[in-house]
Amino acid sequence: MSANCQHHNQNHNHNHHDHGVPATADPRYRRILWVALVVNAAMFVLEIGAGVQSGSASLLADAIDFLGDAANYALSLWVLSMALAWRARAAIVKGASMLAFGMVVVARVAWGAWQGIPPEPLTMGTVGLLALAANLGVAALLYAYREGDANMRSVWLCTRNDALGNMAVMLAALGVFGTGTAWPDLAVAAIMAWLAITGGWSVVRQARQELATGTPARSGAH
Repeated sequence: MSANCQHHNQNHNHNHHDHGVPATADPRYRRILWVALVVNAAMFVLEIGAGVQSGSASLLADAIDFLGDAANYALSLWVLSMALAWRARAAIVKGASMLAFGMVVVARVAWGAWQGIPPEPLTMGTVGLLALAANLGVAALLYAYREGDANMRSVWLCTRNDALGNMAVMLAALGVFGTGTAWPDLAVAAIMAWLAITGGWSVVRQARQELATGTPARSGAH
């Protein structure tokens, strides 16, 4: 998911910038990143609406994951050739956004647990299936670059792993349908929120370290 992928992408992007080999040098790859950005932004809008309509916390969390991915693609395209300090500042904004969205999902999970009203499973499952198709489509576009440089491979792995989150939403929908309770939906949403919060905090810590030292931080330092 984007909560984990963004931290690694940030490190990979640094490595490529430092070696003077931008991952977006291939025009076709740059176009694919733009397609992925648009698809993820569109799915964010769709899942936010579906999450509100169905009352599903896991759809809301998955929507936030799509937003994080769209921001990740945009940041990769925007700051790849910029100085480290600007990339670190952009990462702080992104990490803080991830933290904020994660806390929104936590609040939604708490509210859902208090209310105890199960979401509408048909909408959950249908939109979850559409989200899975969107991620698989992006993964198919990126497949040719799965063994490319580190940034290309990390983007491919993130997209592939996002499909697991979509499947989790679909399993939550089945759980809600089978049990008639909100707990499967809330459990999946809580896991997604935890990933967003921990991932966002890692990005912020790394970016702060890079601003302080002026050198790329290694993921192992965290």
